[in-house]
Amino acid sequence: MADNVAKFFESVGNFFSGGDQIPWCDRDLIAGIEKEVADAQNGSPDHIFKECLMRLSWALVHSRHPEDVQRGIAMLEEVMRDPTKAPLEVREPLYLLAVGYYRSGDHTRCRELVEQSLMVAPDWRQALNLKKMNEAKIKRDGAIGIGIAATAVGLLAGGIAAAVARKK
Repeated sequence: MADNVAKFFESVGNFFSGGDQIPWCDRDLIAGIEKEVADAQNGSPDHIFKECLMRLSWALVHSRHPEDVQRGIAMLEEVMRDPTKAPLEVREPLYLLAVGYYRSGDHTRCRELVEQSLMVAPDWRQALNLKKMNEAKIKRDGAIGIGIAATAVGLLAGGIAAAVARKK
């Protein structure tokens, strides 16, 4: 019985919080990767430094802290400004940007970026899963918005009806 109650509250919490299957990253891991980036900046080959930056941007957009997610988005947008990147080189940054926007609540931008990454790799399972989660989140947010609006209209109508009944 206690397990059923716990599962019920977890499912309700996931409904309202938008529970997803995207992994989370903690601040300790981010700090470790930031140290790797600093070390790679001093004398490592350029490709090693870029790999460290991609790991850091991955960790940042998977963080539970909005300021980390925003920092990751900014890093990835800088990566995307390079016009010399081949299509397969932009696949991962596009996807990570989409994750960042998903985590920050900008579901429209997330949808655009997922679609772009799917143009590069149409059968990429991670991007397809993110697309499905994002669409579900948009529908869920719409349903919650409609519920709130309907409640507000009901309360307003109830208030008007009570005021009219009091006047009679």
